[in-house]
Amino acid sequence: MKKIETGIPDLVILEPRVFADDRGYFFESYNDQKLKELGLNYNFVQDNESRSKYGVIRGLHFQTGEMCQAKLIRVLKGKVLDVAVDLRKGSPTYKQWYSIVLSGENKKQFMVPRGFAHGFSVLEDDTVFCYKCDNYYSQEHDGGVLCSDPALGIDWMLPESDYELSEKDANLPLLADTNLDFQYKQT
Repeated sequence: MKKIETGIPDLVILEPRVFADDRGYFFESYNDQKLKELGLNYNFVQDNESRSKYGVIRGLHFQTGEMCQAKLIRVLKGKVLDVAVDLRKGSPTYKQWYSIVLSGENKKQFMVPRGFAHGFSVLEDDTVFCYKCDNYYSQEHDGGVLCSDPALGIDWMLPESDYELSEKDANLPLLADTNLDFQYKQT
């Protein structure tokens, strides 16, 4: 497995080694020991999966306080634009975002640490998205930022007329209207 830096501290891409032949392919999608060798020391406790159609945007989500979550993200089928926004006060990349296309074809994974808002736009119908979390979901600690916040200026790779948001996500606040306590810890 190859670790690729993004330019945002602690936010990395993982590229597995895929063995393919005329029968299909094989790759190791998760190996705790190999992640630790790459300096990624997480204890994942929950797996989540969603299926979405083209145009859906989920996010930008995060959890606060002691229920903060890191996520290891990948796409099993289809294609998304995955986005992480650094919300860690004191970070040299505070309020900056990074995006990557994840697909069933490229098999890349995105390691999003605690202190980031996370979301994705679905670029193909019938996309299956999954991720590991290092903390359990807590509705009490659930938060988010509006995906179309002009202060962030995220290009979701979709025409705005195609955006399909849940009622919850459509009513998320702007970043300026949140009071977050994520702190950057230099590694």
